[in-house]
Amino acid sequence: MKKKGHTPITRVKNPEPHISDPDWIVWAAWADRITFEEIEKKTGKTEGEVIKIMRRSIKPVSFRLWRKRVNQKSIKHKKKFEYSRKEITNKIKKNDYL
Repeated sequence: MKKKGHTPITRVKNPEPHISDPDWIVWAAWADRITFEEIEKKTGKTEGEVIKIMRRSIKPVSFRLWRKRVNQKSIKHKKKFEYSRKEITNKIKKNDYL
């Protein structure tokens, strides 16, 4: 018989480290859904400090790939993300098919 109330732990490839762990900043910087503003709110580290941490923590090739990705994506910066969302909603309103 199985024990009642036992929920299995879902294992993921890159689980989220605890926020007090220094690796959390690296994990959050790689995550697309977490903006620099949220990282600063939770840890107190500015975007420049996060970039320095990333430069020290990961390989140079990985750092270059990350910087390229962050600069191309508009979702790592809250203002750019909100602006891109407004553009998308305006396009949808202009192209009403109903």
